[in-house]
Amino acid sequence: MPTRRILRLSGKDTEEFLQGLITNDVKRLDQGLVYAAMLTPQGKYIADFFLARDGDAVLLDVAEELADSLVKRLGMYKLRADVTIEDSGLHLQRGTGSAPEGALPDPRHPDMGWRAYSPSPESDDGTDWDAIRVAHCIPETGIELTPDSFILEAGFEAVNGVDFRKGCYVGQEVTARMKHKTELRKGLRVVAIDGAAPLGSEITADGKPAGTLFTRSGDRAIAYLRLDRAQSRMKAGEATLSLAD
Repeated sequence: MPTRRILRLSGKDTEEFLQGLITNDVKRLDQGLVYAAMLTPQGKYIADFFLARDGDAVLLDVAEELADSLVKRLGMYKLRADVTIEDSGLHLQRGTGSAPEGALPDPRHPDMGWRAYSPSPESDDGTDWDAIRVAHCIPETGIELTPDSFILEAGFEAVNGVDFRKGCYVGQEVTARMKHKTELRKGLRVVAIDGAAPLGSEITADGKPAGTLFTRSGDRAIAYLRLDRAQSRMKAGEATLSLAD
């Protein structure tokens, strides 16, 4: 089954509608793919997705498991706006090799390659995506990005997923306050890891809770950490961890 669903949003109010809801600036569609999220009014993560122009419409590329709930949430805000939300019938193709015609660079990081949309079945070129994500601390839907996430703690600014100059959107006040008025005390970091520990393992430092272990690739992993406790050697399962260089 496809891992992504490609929705099409059309109607004269589409871009204005999205601009008032999502973390990134819809005007960036003129430059290529836009990576963004939708948040609760309390600033917590609901879904992350990519946007692309499709003529006068906008394609929305979201994880299949989040698609139904996202459509429902968008419908709550649509009210009388001239916006139609429907399945596009397209599928995602992605890779890091030679890009096909119509493909667009993944805006999160150059090493994440390209994304394209067509009626062909969903596919990729066999790239080790986890290795790239771990190397650059790029969060993934349903793993590092969960409903209790704050996007700045998940590194959304570093992966070009939030714009602080675009104006208001749902959850903007909390996100802006975290950016400008507080120092983040928790967040995703790359750790060096030696030993066995399953995804989701609790991380401790000096016997105190210090975070959670997420995606691993080789001797590196992404971890969500209490930064004040992450300076010393840490444990998770049978593994020892330390902040990567």
